Amino acid sequence: MDNQAVNGKKIAAGKAIEYVRNGMTLGLGTGSTAYWAIQGIGEMVKQGLTVRAVATSVQSESLARELNIPLIPFSEVDRLDITIDGADEVDEKLNLIKGGGGALLREKIVAAATRFYIIIVDESKLVRHLGKFPLPVEVVPFAWELTQRRLAELDCIPHMRMAGDKRYLTDNHNYIFDCQFGQILDPAALHRKVSDITGVMEDGFFINMADIVVAGSPAGETRIINKPS
Repeated sequence: MDNQAVNGKKIAAGKAIEYVRNGMTLGLGTGSTAYWAIQGIGEMVKQGLTVRAVATSVQSESLARELNIPLIPFSEVDRLDITIDGADEVDEKLNLIKGGGGALLREKIVAAATRFYIIIVDESKLVRHLGKFPLPVEVVPFAWELTQRRLAELDCIPHMRMAGDKRYLTDNHNYIFDCQFGQILDPAALHRKVSDITGVMEDGFFINMADIVVAGSPAGETRIINKPS
């Protein structure tokens, strides 16, 4: 990853954690951008901030423990005050593609339980239409070949995600297909078609979920984009 993108991620994360307040229950995202937000929250905890948090992946949970961010089981959560997470693409209506880090199912569960959902990206992730980044689709291992064929019938190329010479396994012990659709003009409609396939656990479309997007530039500037009214 180039230094400009890293700088944009750091800057966006630094702006997003300004929304965190004492006593909040937080959702901690997953991936290279959320990493910087978790680091920032850890520093705030070190300085005396009192919060509770749930993590969207084993990776983020481990990082939070290292930073002494108090974690609670999801069974104790009804609503989260704020979740800060990254995205692989953001379109003009703040629809997202997520799941490049493999945590899309847990991320969506956490997002759906969140009052104020903040997405942080470097500005290169802002696009007019989704689709340059392949859509991650989490599927159950049973009969995955059939699920792959059904996905291909939607005019995409579904590639099994690999970890070395083995199939990548999510924290939920499922597989991921990275589906190349090309330009996606109607994400909501495609989301419905993908979700209707038996064997699909979740896809990486996050439709109408983000409340704001904080985009960071390598020059040190941040832009806050609000959900269209």
